[in-house]
Amino acid sequence: MAAAGAEAVNVMSDDLRFTEIEHKFVVDDAFDLARFRTAIERLQPTRTTALRVRDRYFLTEAGRRGRFILRHRHDPELHHLTLKSLARDTEVRDEINLDLGHHAGDQASAVDAFVERLAVIWSGVLDKDLTVWYFPDVEVAHYRATTGARAVECVEFEATRKQSLAAALRAVERYERATGFGGAARSHRSLPRILFPEIAAALEEATGGSGGQAR
Repeated sequence: MAAAGAEAVNVMSDDLRFTEIEHKFVVDDAFDLARFRTAIERLQPTRTTALRVRDRYFLTEAGRRGRFILRHRHDPELHHLTLKSLARDTEVRDEINLDLGHHAGDQASAVDAFVERLAVIWSGVLDKDLTVWYFPDVEVAHYRATTGARAVECVEFEATRKQSLAAALRAVERYERATGFGGAARSHRSLPRILFPEIAAALEEATGGSGGQAR
């Protein structure tokens, strides 16, 4: 997720420093957002933020072979160039963030020149209207993501205190139960793979499988 600015120092083992532990749920028009917001606020988040973000994704030749994608995000709270693995299940995957800072603007031209040297074979852009609720051990996000051609609405629960994988998953599941997602079917696919079928084609995979569908 890495939705916005860093909170107080996160607790995590060295083995999990570059690991994202997250559950994503694709929701439809029947989803009661007001009820969900009420349930979240009852848990007393340390803070809440709402913003629109633009994510630029790049699949390189090395990424196709090694099954990872690059993401460039510049918004009011963070500026990252991120490597994310394209795992079949996004519950546990690699996430390595380079903090580019805000001192030099969005640096889009420099990022483009950098990734082009890595042999980009596909790129795409998506916009998110995003709300994030921060807790000491988990970040919860609701967003609607669009590409112009496709859109999807999701709720995500990401562990930020990662002393162990088991403990992180227990924390995620605790917030799921408290907000009505306990036992619900989650998506196993990353957001780019939901919204950009071209990625599956580039990876020479079938576009089907578990996880939500864009609409």
